[in-house]
Amino acid sequence: MAELQSGGGPGAHWGLEGFVAMLRAADRSPATVRAYGGDVSRFIDWATSRGLSEPATVGARDLRSYLVWLSQRGDARTSIGRRRASLRTYFSWLVERGAIESDPSARLLAPRPTPALPTIVVREQLDSLLDEEWGDDQWALLDRAVCEVLYGAGLRVSELCGLDRVSIDWSRRLVRVLGKGRKERLVPLHDRGFDALRLWLEDGRDEVATDESPPDALFLNRRGRRLGPRDVRRILDRRVARGHVYPHALRHTYATHLLEGGADLRVVQELLGHESLTTTQLYTHVSKSRLQSVHRRTHPRG
Repeated sequence: MAELQSGGGPGAHWGLEGFVAMLRAADRSPATVRAYGGDVSRFIDWATSRGLSEPATVGARDLRSYLVWLSQRGDARTSIGRRRASLRTYFSWLVERGAIESDPSARLLAPRPTPALPTIVVREQLDSLLDEEWGDDQWALLDRAVCEVLYGAGLRVSELCGLDRVSIDWSRRLVRVLGKGRKERLVPLHDRGFDALRLWLEDGRDEVATDESPPDALFLNRRGRRLGPRDVRRILDRRVARGHVYPHALRHTYATHLLEGGADLRVVQELLGHESLTTTQLYTHVSKSRLQSVHRRTHPRG
């Protein structure tokens, strides 16, 4: 087998400097080089403290023990997952160089990241966004319609920006949405949402449209172009009195409020355009979490 670098660094017997050089030569980003190099360096420290003197002495069981050790000391699952990726890249490189005969990391599994609970909009922010008076100029009409549709129909921001004027079914009170994978779904919208859309189309859109404006687009930005995700974020930042609200948080809030109101989980799945029911089930945890929080705050023995 090929000899590893035998220079003077602490990872000399492990070829650490050569591994880092390979990452740079492969045009990996500086952040990746630092992260992977640091991950392997920390593993080498752990391994040598347990009597493992070089890569050839490391087995699959040692690598699993290392991941368990990381977990027991409290490392986040996402961090452990990245360190696993670093080690797999490192040992694969060693095999390619002929420094070791087989790759002990080939079947190494990392713990799955725990999905973060969706962030929902607090009541005070929702009230300032939907109930305060903003005026009746064209931009106020646009902002009102955007916020009412985002929360009222639970759309992704990309879906909202992609709406055309023909997407609105006025007679059936539905919005025709083109979701992920270009799959179409029909979503109901409340009366206040339709009122906001009507005012925007009748009194606002023509005021901001230019000769270059896309004629089909439902929402236009201040340059007369189709509204984009950044424009939506600016609207929310401008209209929320306290703190920040991200567009997707309104979608989370929509789903959570539906479930708290007694909506069937599969109905919410269809309204959101989720492929898997598992994705929608995440909102049941949010509802339970909120109920527990309310109980703790309000019950005498909470």
